[in-house]
Amino acid sequence: MVLAGIDHVQLAAPAGCEDSARRFFGDLLGLEELEKPEPLRSRGGVWFRVGAQQLHVGVEPDFAPAHKAHPAFSVSGYEELQNRLRAAGVTMTDDSSIPGLRRCYVADPWGNTIELVEA
Repeated sequence: MVLAGIDHVQLAAPAGCEDSARRFFGDLLGLEELEKPEPLRSRGGVWFRVGAQQLHVGVEPDFAPAHKAHPAFSVSGYEELQNRLRAAGVTMTDDSSIPGLRRCYVADPWGNTIELVEA
């Protein structure tokens, strides 16, 4: 047995998160929305394609944002994305603690930490 890779990452969000998820992950980050399977639609949330993997935004009834645990996305067009996020009012925290690696942290609409790493 060998783990072959990551199929998807799930981020928790509060009920009613779908429109904000579409604006942030779809419009700002440029991810393609995927249709959720019919049996799961009643649970709420939104799924997106991230390269060969997926990001699932799922509703958690007692939602609390994750600050330490987070996904890190590899970004081509890093500066372009940073400019788009700044123009939309998204706050970024640059991190230069790893020499030669450009990365920053942003928060999704519900306060979950997202890391962006220059590809």
